[in-house]
Amino acid sequence: MSVLVNKNSKVIVQGFTGSEGTFHAEQMIAYGTNVVGGVTPGKGGSTHLNKPVFNSVQEAVDKAGANVSIIFVPPAFAADAIMEAANAGIGVIVCITEGIPVNDMVKVKEYIKAFNCRLIGPNCPGVISADEAKVGIMPGFVFKKGRIGIVSKSGTLTYEAADQVAKAGLGISTAIGIGGDPIIGTTTKEAVELLMNDPDTDGIVMIGEIGGNLEAIAARWIKENGNKPVVGFIAGETAPKGRTMGHAGAIVGGHDDTAEAKKRILKDCGIHVVDSPAQIGNKMAEIIGVTA
Repeated sequence: MSVLVNKNSKVIVQGFTGSEGTFHAEQMIAYGTNVVGGVTPGKGGSTHLNKPVFNSVQEAVDKAGANVSIIFVPPAFAADAIMEAANAGIGVIVCITEGIPVNDMVKVKEYIKAFNCRLIGPNCPGVISADEAKVGIMPGFVFKKGRIGIVSKSGTLTYEAADQVAKAGLGISTAIGIGGDPIIGTTTKEAVELLMNDPDTDGIVMIGEIGGNLEAIAARWIKENGNKPVVGFIAGETAPKGRTMGHAGAIVGGHDDTAEAKKRILKDCGIHVVDSPAQIGNKMAEIIGVTA
């Protein structure tokens, strides 16, 4: 069984009829994801992509049994969209939106504590359980079915890691793109913990980047609790101090934020650290004894 999403997930798209929502909903449906409809206030009762449109998330839950939502809503309205989904009882909320104000996310993070839900993102590629459900913007064909989980701050590196894993004769159970903003819903450690507890995942690829302490927290948890091999990669080794690199959260503020320091922490915690994404698949195959 995969984590977070699977073939039985009932997915809705918030911002369904917009250009981004439409494009990626089409891709998700083509992949085989069980998209049961979407939400665009004021357009309820119509259809889009041969799926029903609802005025609210609560209506989608009541009428279609939705339990997963993916959000393609402009930054100014995305925080409200997340809180609406949580309030309606959605269990897994995936927010793709980039550029949500930090103050808005502070409020969201506090608000959703009262609900039994998990937020992935914002500013993330989403979640994919190979050959079951794609709730995100990743290229589905890259993700071959297998027993390796991926946790990553970077969308592009998620795809690269999946490709390298496949080339090494392995495949993916679930890949979780947690997002690179300063405030996100699910941390590296929380995502790793989900995969550690998944009986259909044999190994984990953990991709981090400069800035913050999410990787260090995850690494120390793995040292104490991990029961599966972990291959780690830290992006941004050549980034100058004080410069944001790509993600809003990827900025070196102190010595422990550097790629070098993070790699050392990961190694000290028993994680197999590679220096290039191109080494991820072969390293995992070597550890678990698989040859391509």
